[in-house]
Amino acid sequence: MEAILQYVLYLLILVALAIPLGGYIAKVMKGDKVFLSCICRPCERLIYKVLRVDEKEEMTWKKYALSTVLFSGIGLVIFFAIEMLQQILPLNPEKLPGLSWHLAFNTAASFVTNTNWQAYSGESALSYFTQATCLTVWNFVSAATGIAVLFVLIRGFVRKKADTLGSFWVDLTRTVVYILLPLSVVVTLVLVSQGVVQNLKPYETVSLVESFETEEGTEVTEQTVPMGPAASQIAIKQLGTNGGGFFGVNSAFPLENPTPLSNLFEMLSILLIPVSLCFTFGKAVKDKRQGYAIFVAMAIMLVAALGIIGYNEQQATPQLSAGDQVNLTTVDQAGGNMEGKETRFGIATSATWAAFTTAASNGSVNSMHDSYTPIGGMITMLQMQLGEVIFGGVGCGLYGMLAFAIMTVFIAGLMVGRTPEYLGKKIEPFEMKMAVLVCLATPVGILVGSGIAAVWPGVADSLNNAGAHGFAEMLYAYSSAGGNNGSAFAGFNANTPFLNVTIGLVMLFVRFLPMLATIAIAGSLAKKKTVATSAGTLSTCNGMFVFLLIFIVLLIGALSFLPALALGPIAEFFQMIG
Repeated sequence: MEAILQYVLYLLILVALAIPLGGYIAKVMKGDKVFLSCICRPCERLIYKVLRVDEKEEMTWKKYALSTVLFSGIGLVIFFAIEMLQQILPLNPEKLPGLSWHLAFNTAASFVTNTNWQAYSGESALSYFTQATCLTVWNFVSAATGIAVLFVLIRGFVRKKADTLGSFWVDLTRTVVYILLPLSVVVTLVLVSQGVVQNLKPYETVSLVESFETEEGTEVTEQTVPMGPAASQIAIKQLGTNGGGFFGVNSAFPLENPTPLSNLFEMLSILLIPVSLCFTFGKAVKDKRQGYAIFVAMAIMLVAALGIIGYNEQQATPQLSAGDQVNLTTVDQAGGNMEGKETRFGIATSATWAAFTTAASNGSVNSMHDSYTPIGGMITMLQMQLGEVIFGGVGCGLYGMLAFAIMTVFIAGLMVGRTPEYLGKKIEPFEMKMAVLVCLATPVGILVGSGIAAVWPGVADSLNNAGAHGFAEMLYAYSSAGGNNGSAFAGFNANTPFLNVTIGLVMLFVRFLPMLATIAIAGSLAKKKTVATSAGTLSTCNGMFVFLLIFIVLLIGALSFLPALALGPIAEFFQMIG
């Protein structure tokens, strides 16, 4: 019962914070005055002046798409160069060398695409300069890019017979200055107050309270404690659904997530903006019921995923529960499958984090998903394989779900013999083609990438396990890359030329193809007039539509991956009970 109360409490706090934030975001992106305008407006104007941007000049969808690609492409090149040259750049007290070309490419692609997949350990590979100028900066702007593209799509629904859809530079600036920066400051201050490290000091060597002896017989009396500007990066990694950890073991590390309060704030930050954007959508299209319908569909799937993960981890495995080998109760202790989990968090908080981070394209972890039960691990994987549209990443999760909504109204329209409409706009062949690209990019990227890897010589050497679980490790890696997530089954060594390059290419493909297709949909919709609602118009804000939307998401996502899942976690499950 205590665990259930925890789950409910987390969700209630999340929604209570998201509703007012959703209204605030809608005002910001519309250009209305907000309570932070007196501080943020001068900064916004200064940025426009430096960039020589006319905030009143709007773009066509093609120009908007080109700006998005060029901005990300140039950022990718600069990111790559800094990683390769960090040994000669400042703020490198540990004298860390530059990364290999394939790891630098993978990392640059990872952060530019808002994936934050990491085939390295942050504290032992990247300098403070690289962490601050590359990772932290792109945690902001890659997240802002996703939100900007979402608002292009919203304007496509709202505008009538229009050729322009706003300015990419204005949308990017407002998102960073008014939304991401203020929220990051608040979360950073909370984390620093809880003991998260935030400095530029060299790493410190400290004496252990109690020495210990290694297996080789060496007595260890000291430990090196990594320092650095961690709190500021952790704040935006959570809020921007980036997920890249400052330290190698991510939010399971005491200096990254030291207390229950820091854990609560970090966990809520993962889904705060994605949930808020559902309410923003309803307000922006001037029909709050539309936002509520999308929110309910996402929430139902999230609650189901959370329930399945929590139940399976609490019940553990037949091997663990046999003969009372493990105490599965939660009375005065953290019971259940505690392998790979912190005792200070227990099952409920670990399962909630796992569900939140794979529902969003976040990827941060406070437990090792590799150690979850077969079904618990499968659900984390499946949430990513669905395209991470169960709230998903900031902006990209919602425009991905709206693509599914377009497909839903199209299929429903065919069933009743009517021209499909969504939010007063007719859905015609062009919109459907683009929506299919959005919805199928993730399955294609994941399955093609993991299929090639499964037969590529040498990939098996990167696995930590053999058999079904080993295949699940590899499938999870490509699912994480294709879902713009960034988490991993611990133990999978992805730092090889083949894996770094292929995973990097999958991340770029699955990020930019749906993004460009979404902008194209927006451009097509904006040129259309609004169709008057009639008695035969399919309602897109009732329970039937919510059910159909969930069905289409599961139909495309779950069925696409059923054969692959059958070879991995499903096979492992039957091996476990057999």
